[in-house]
Amino acid sequence: MVVWVTGLSGSGKTSVCRLLFDALKPKMPELVLLDGDALRETLSTDLGFEEADRIRQIGRVQQLAKLLSEQDLVVLVAVVYARPDLLEWNRHHIQDYFEVLLDAPLNVVRARDPKGLYARITRGETVNVVGVDLPWHQPKHPDIVLDPVRHRTPEDGAAAIARAVPRFAAHWSSRDVHA
Repeated sequence: MVVWVTGLSGSGKTSVCRLLFDALKPKMPELVLLDGDALRETLSTDLGFEEADRIRQIGRVQQLAKLLSEQDLVVLVAVVYARPDLLEWNRHHIQDYFEVLLDAPLNVVRARDPKGLYARITRGETVNVVGVDLPWHQPKHPDIVLDPVRHRTPEDGAAAIARAVPRFAAHWSSRDVHA
């Protein structure tokens, strides 16, 4: 199984996935977390952030997630880039695929800006930011959509995902995170 979590930078993907992982891993030893930032630092140091390199990066993540899921691991993926063709590939090539959209709009993630990314682009210090100068392709058919109004905290988001994914729900308790 692959649970693919996507949203703009600053939408909470890493925080939500880390909470899920920490809560479920003791009960699900087969659970693996693939975080886009961590993978970029380890497997994709040869890539930049322009669109072509982002496509290559997601291709690597897709292949790794598919390989791990074929070995009966449950793979939790947190990545920004979400072109329709890439998500469609997931649906056709990954068995037991579940897609999550963290639907925080640009004004919300700009205000959060945990990595200072949006401040750097505003000052002209960086380029190739998805949703600003690179297109954000919001998923058309996610299995669940989390919005910042209903799911204000990472704990709310983690709990919503855990309840929606049957493999997670079987191991989830409301005590797992404070939601």
